[in-house]
Amino acid sequence: MSINTVSDVEFGFELPAFTPDTSMDNVRRFAVAAGWNGPRFTDHEAARKEGLPGALVPGIMSQGFLSAMIHHWAPVAEVRLVDTVFRAPCIVDQTYNINGVVTDIDEDSGEVEIDLTVTNDEGETRVFGTAKVLLPT
Repeated sequence: MSINTVSDVEFGFELPAFTPDTSMDNVRRFAVAAGWNGPRFTDHEAARKEGLPGALVPGIMSQGFLSAMIHHWAPVAEVRLVDTVFRAPCIVDQTYNINGVVTDIDEDSGEVEIDLTVTNDEGETRVFGTAKVLLPT
């Protein structure tokens, strides 16, 4: 179900979760496009030589996945803020789940607050945060 106005939103509603493409090919394309094509994002072995567990999914890519989840749920939403905390790295070629839940609704202004998480297959939260979006009233 697509959300078109703030009156369509319910407190506590869980946004449809999705699993983003964190394959090396996709991350490499993103990193090159963003001008971040350093080896820590594009090569597992090179990242390990830097002391990392593997190539990293860039943080701005994770934020993009969170915004994409919001727009899949509410295509007309204006994403005003995505504030995130990176608790642990997201590693390229691993599976992650993008989730969100509505935590506040201002019917008058159309502003909706959503708590966001990126978790791995073990259920560990790698990224969490809050989004503020504006919907038509």
